[in-house]
Order: sequence, then structure tokens, then C-alpha cells
Amino acid sequence: MQGYLFISVLVNSNSELIRLINNAIKNDLASRNPTFMGLALHCIASVGSREMAEAFAGEIPKVLVAGDTMDSVKQSAALCLLRLYRTSPDLVPMGDWTSRVVHLLNDQHLGVVTAATSLITTLAQKNPEEFKTSVSLAVSRLSRIVTSASTDLQDYTYYFVPAPWLSVKLLRLLQCYPPPDPAVRGRLTECLETILNKAQEPPKSKKVQHSNAKNAVLFEAISLIIHHDSEPNLLVRACNQLGQFLQHRETNLRYLALESMCTLASSEFSHEAVKTHIETVINALKTERDVSVRQRAVDLLYAMCDRSNAPQIVAEMLSYLETADYSIREEIVLKVAILAEKYAVDYTWYVDTILNLIRIAGDYVSEEVWYRVIQIVINRDDVQGYAAKTVFEALQAPACHENLVKVGGYILGEFGNLIAGDPRSSPLIQFNLLHSKFHLCSVPTRALLLSTYIKFVNLFPEVKPTIQDVLRSDSQLRNADVELQQRAVEYLRLSTVASTDILATVLEEMPPFPERESSILAKLKKKKGPSTVTDLEDTKRERSVDVNGGPEPAPASTSAMSTPSPSADLLGLGAAPPAPAGPPPSSGGGGLLVDVFSDSASVVAPLAPGSEDNFARFVCKNNGVLFENQLLQIGLKSEFRQNLGRMFIFYGNKTSTQFLNFTPTLICSDDLQPNLNLQTKPVDPTVEGGAQVQQVVNIECVSDFTEAPVLNIQFRYGGTFQNVSVQLPITLNKFFQPTEMASQDFFQRWKQLSNPQQEVQNIFKAKHPMDTEVTKAKIIGFGSALLEEVDPNPANFVGAGIIHTKTTQIGCLLRLEPNLQAQMYRLTLRTSKEAVSQRLCELLSAQF
Repeated sequence: MQGYLFISVLVNSNSELIRLINNAIKNDLASRNPTFMGLALHCIASVGSREMAEAFAGEIPKVLVAGDTMDSVKQSAALCLLRLYRTSPDLVPMGDWTSRVVHLLNDQHLGVVTAATSLITTLAQKNPEEFKTSVSLAVSRLSRIVTSASTDLQDYTYYFVPAPWLSVKLLRLLQCYPPPDPAVRGRLTECLETILNKAQEPPKSKKVQHSNAKNAVLFEAISLIIHHDSEPNLLVRACNQLGQFLQHRETNLRYLALESMCTLASSEFSHEAVKTHIETVINALKTERDVSVRQRAVDLLYAMCDRSNAPQIVAEMLSYLETADYSIREEIVLKVAILAEKYAVDYTWYVDTILNLIRIAGDYVSEEVWYRVIQIVINRDDVQGYAAKTVFEALQAPACHENLVKVGGYILGEFGNLIAGDPRSSPLIQFNLLHSKFHLCSVPTRALLLSTYIKFVNLFPEVKPTIQDVLRSDSQLRNADVELQQRAVEYLRLSTVASTDILATVLEEMPPFPERESSILAKLKKKKGPSTVTDLEDTKRERSVDVNGGPEPAPASTSAMSTPSPSADLLGLGAAPPAPAGPPPSSGGGGLLVDVFSDSASVVAPLAPGSEDNFARFVCKNNGVLFENQLLQIGLKSEFRQNLGRMFIFYGNKTSTQFLNFTPTLICSDDLQPNLNLQTKPVDPTVEGGAQVQQVVNIECVSDFTEAPVLNIQFRYGGTFQNVSVQLPITLNKFFQPTEMASQDFFQRWKQLSNPQQEVQNIFKAKHPMDTEVTKAKIIGFGSALLEEVDPNPANFVGAGIIHTKTTQIGCLLRLEPNLQAQMYRLTLRTSKEAVSQRLCELLSAQF
């Protein structure tokens, strides 16, 4: 025993001596003497080195599952194996013993069960499939504990709470898996209801240990309810129970209640229940003594915010900001800015809120916030005049924060003309107001103001001499800062030399910003971690989305449509209108609550519903949104030249939660593979919430083809496996090069292609209105040249082009004859190859 004490305490894990004593430890493990075996296991766990794992990781599972092993040794073996797995997981072999370890949850000795639960929980996190049978056994054991009287488990009852540590561990183990099968789920629901009921009972002891043990089990049960997020009744009951803790005298309980309610706020089942506690949370914000609890209150207000209460919550957060602790001010500023943008139905309210934010906490308003307000004002015509008027009024305060000067300078430089008609905000008054702040500002702000001044020269010619005098002054032309000096010299020269037209072109209004992820949201995620940034509306929609996207949401009526955020189009392609805030589709039973561990990289999902329609739209265009569901948006930008092409695929994460193991794969059938070469690089396997990643595909057309490649995207979202497949719109017509031809040349070539195998004709009913201009645009978009005045009938459309492949070039002629009375078309394709004529005819017929 003294030798083991010496080894455990004094011998370094890297010591050469360790290798020498392994034989002695092996002998003790094989001795079947429980004392010696216990000492050996304690020693292995205490040292816990890789050498120990190499020597004993294969032996200890045998000791653990042996039928004649004493209970105390089983406990030690389970904890020793857990220690080795944590230090060297690759050395602990999974095998036959795993199923037998799971059955230790049925052991009569609760000490063995407790140790085994710790081991199984850790192993299940990495190897869920191996241990999924533990779910029903864990529920069964938990049920026996929860329904037992405190006298039943006398040795394991702590202050009238039966086996609290084991209960907590079992509840934690169940959080490794999705909701169990209906039969087991019913029993688990009973357990959780019993735990919630016991929380309402009068305490059996006034000692703090009793309430600590009772609440430990309660909070872990609530965590499991939140994790499963499938029982509305339990979620609402959990919320009400936590609501009682919001005013508890124990600070820790208030903190934990606020933290758990933040998660409940993101569930569609309990969001409304959380909102009923808004006054209590606001009161906590104002009266709470502990700063960490106040911070959780801010987090909860942020999480429970939606369109119905956004003005109230933003106003309360702004009010609290005036007295908030310096350590959390920047975070509150970010949250107010995000909420104001996200739930702004009236963007004048958004502008007022951000300017108020700068007034109250200017030092904590980061660049991302004031960049964002400028971005939004530039992108929204309806708010530009109001923004100019508001910042002009705000700048009249004697003491303005420098961030307000930046915002004011930028917005007045772009839109000062919208308020210049009012004598109170004439061009000269605007300039003098801004210039009065100039000498109080830092170098970067002065540089911005100089840019505003040259913009004023373009907007207001009457103030040009005044501004030139400022630019000409020694304090500008001889400024010690090279940036300011260069701007002054170049702006002065520009205002002197350039004609009015050139000046107007150089200094024209900023174009709308392409939208990506909100930089404020990105900063908050970086500060807090993506999992803490709740986006309720996204989460609500995500709950009801089908694994492969499901049906699109029904459009809302115009009156019910929310004002779209400028960040609605994640890709900035400008191709898709903002989605109306219609009701989310119902997915029947479980939505995303499917078997978390059912994913297999080899299984490719069938094509997503509606993807064929989207595919058809891309036959005559190269840019736009190819696929969108409640989680993911896929956009394309592509360009083709002769037989080569390049496609940019944009994957946008529309949620506030990370996509993990994100794997897009391009799949070509056996027939397609020899004819089309696709090369691409893998993308980052993690896509942050709200972010977008890009993948470039290089394309080479080797020979003509008829099929299209499939893009399969697999990823894990919130513990749920997602598998989406769409056809990638790489079609033969993308390799068209238009050919201009005179009438005589066209008909000569038309006759040459008169072989029956070279012509394909299709007569079909019009699916869309027969608009001449739209038809012309589609033929040009298809890739061929549109030949004017070639066909004797001016109502017909004639096109010509060459399909370029690596192996050959194929000349193509087409003729489209509309019959307006019958609402029919006749499309004729002639090419030198029958398969090409057939494919082009199929593709083009689907467009009309």
C-alpha cells in the first residue's frame, strides 16, 4: 500500500520508473483480491499517463464487466477507465464490453451505477451509436429513483433527496440523445413531471443542503426538457417554475433561472410563457445587486424580444445603459443595435434608437454599429431624408460624441441635399455645423469630414468657395498628418480642375451596399460565442422545417408582411425578393426532432421539393438563388466562355446556430462523368450562424451531355443531421457562343442540316404569357444570337450559335414560331448531332 502511495504521489507520469512497475500492477489486477485490485486501479488513474493507457486500457474493461468482480472494484474500474479515456481516447478500444457496460445501469449497487453513468456519458458523446441502448435503461433507473421514498435508498439519500448525484448524471446522459421512442418517452415524461411536482412541495428541511440537492436535480431536468424541446406542456411548466426563482432570495438561483429562461425563450412552445415574465426581468435589471445576474437579465430580455415587445425592451435597455456597469456596456450596445435593426417596422425608429445609443454610450459604440446605421440608411430610400434631418438636429448639441460626428458627416455628405431646402438647414449652415466639430475630432474623423466637404462641393456649388478656403488653409495643406494633407491637396485640386460633370461622376451618391452578415451580429457572436446569440424568429422557423427543406411558407398578406431587413438577402445577389414573414410550414410530427445519429455520409438525399422548378429558371440565367429553406440559402454566380466555365456557389446559414460537419459534394452520374469535368476545393466544415461561405467550381465541357450534376449538402444543425440535394444548373446551352448570320447564310445552313436525325421539333402549349420581349430575352439568355429580320414572318424568332466542347464544336440553329390565337409554340432545333438537338429542344421548350 505504501508503494502505491509513493507511486501515485511522488512519481512523475513521464518517469522511467513507471514502465518498471507495470508488471507489479498487472499482477495485482489479476490477483482477484479486491484490496489489491482497488489499489492498482487507483494508481493507474492517479498517474493517468499515455503509457498507463497503453498498458491497461485493454485490461480494465474486462475487470469492469467480469461477473465475479466486487462492487467496489467495479466502481474503481469504471472511474479508472474514464480517466484513461479522457487522456488517451484513441487507446480505449470499443468492443464487446460496451454493451455489457450499459447493463451496469441496472446494477443493484448505486455506487456502481453512478460510476458507470459517468463513464457511459463521456463515451456516448463520442460514440453515440455504441451506447444508444443506455437511453431506455437510464430512463428506467431514473424512474425508480424519482418515484422512491427517501427511506428506500437510505444509503444514497442526501437531506431527504434520493440519490441526487446519480439523478443528475442520468439526466445528463439522456441529453446526449434525441427524445426516445414513444413507449420510453411516456415514462420519461412522467419522471420529469414528478421532478417538477416535487419542486412545488414544501421543503422537508430548512437546511441549504436540502434545497441545493433538490434544485440540482430540478435544473438538470429542465435542461433535458429544453434539450428535447418537444413537449409543450413540460416546457411551459419549466418556464413557470423558473419564473418563481426570478425573485428568490438566493442570488445563484436567480442567475440560473435567468440563464435557463434564455434558452427557453428560443423555443416556439415556451416563448410566449417566457414573455409573461418581462416585467419581473426588467425589475431585476433595475434592482439586482449582482452584476453577473444583471447581465443574464440583459441576455434574457434580448432572447425574449420579438416584434410585439421590441420597442419596450429596447427602451428599457437604453434606460439601463445610462447606469450600466462598464464591463457590459459594449455588449448591451451591440444587442440594442441588433434588436433595433431586426425588429424595425418603422426605420425612423431605428435611426432614433441608434442616435440615442451614441448619445448615451458613445464610447462603447464600436465601428460596426455606426457603419451599420450608415449601411442601412444608404440601402433604404425611405429613411434617408429623415436620417439627414435627425443627425443635423443631433449635431446641434454643444457636446457631441465623435461617433455622432462621423455618422453626421457621412449622412449629410450623401443626403444633405434632402434637407437643404429648409432655411434652417441650408447648405452653409450644414457646413458650418460640421466644421465647428472639426477641430475637436481625431485624425480619422477629420479625414471623413474632409470627404464630406468635397461631397458638399458637388451637392451645393454655392458653398464651393468657402470649402476651398478651408482646404487651402495652412492647417490642411501643411498638416503634419500625411492622410489629411493628401486629402486636402487632392480634394482642392479636384474641386478646381474638374468640370461639373466629372465632379458629379466622381462624387456621386454611394451605391447600395451588398448585404452579407450583419457585422454587429458577427461581433456579438465573437464576443459571446455563437450559441448564446438567440434569433427567435429563425429558431421558430427552424423547428418546423422538413429535413430536406419542406414546402415554402405560404405568403402573408401585404398588410401582415414585415418590413424586410436589409440583410434579408444573405448573398447580396439581389435576385430574390425578401421573403414575407408568413406562417411557417407545419412539418407534422417532429420537425427537426429526428434521430440525431442517423446520418451517413454515403446516403444522398433525393432532390429537394421545388428544386426542379429552380433548375429550370437557371437555364436562361446565370445568377440568383438556387435553393432556400428555413436553414440554408444557396446562391449562384456563374460565367461561361467557350467550353469552360466558373461557378461561385454561396452557402448562407440563415440561422443563429453553427452548421457543423458542413460538407457539399458534387455528384456526377456514370454517364455524365466522362463528358463534364468539375473541380472544386472543400469548404470550411463549420459555418457560423448568419455567415456565408463561398465555393468555386471550375467546369470543363469535354463532350455534349444531357444530365446535370447533383449538389448534395450534408451538415449537422443543432444536433440534427441535415441532408439536401439539388440539381446544379450546368446545362449544355451554357457552352453556347452566339453567332451572327445574315438571312441568306442562315437558310443555306438550315438546308444543309436537313437530315431527319439532325432536326428535333416540339409543338407545345404556352405555360407563360406570350410576351415578345420576354421571349427575346430568354432566347438571348439561352445563349444563342437572336437574328433580326431573318425569318419571312416577323412574329417568329430565329437564333444561331455554336456549342463548344473540348472534343468538337456543334453548330446550332433554332426557330420559334408562336401562335397567339391557339396559345401554342412550335420550336425547331437543327444541329449536326441528334442528341444535342434533342437536349436543347427539351431545355428551351420548358422556358415558354
